[in-house]
Amino acid sequence: MYAVIRTGGKQYRVAPGEIVKVETLPGDVGEKVTFDDVLAVRQDDRLLGKAAAAKAKVTGTIVEQGRHKKIVVLKYKRTNQYKIQRGHRQNYTAVQVSEIKV
Repeated sequence: MYAVIRTGGKQYRVAPGEIVKVETLPGDVGEKVTFDDVLAVRQDDRLLGKAAAAKAKVTGTIVEQGRHKKIVVLKYKRTNQYKIQRGHRQNYTAVQVSEIKV
């Protein structure tokens, strides 16, 4: 069984027991999180329709609040002596999915 959820403007395929890194969510480590925006649910080799997916909920617990590895952004123009180097680290929340209720 798995579900497709939408959070933070992105879609994630989740299954019970998985740890998923999503965009930052409010809360501390150990708190419960519920995702109500479920797009699809697959159960026992059949895909449930939109009506069943709209009623479904995915619950989990926050495992970690952290930051990804640094990404280096480099802008460069060769003849104009123009070079800008910046770094970026995106925040994330790691959620362990506990169950999918249909």
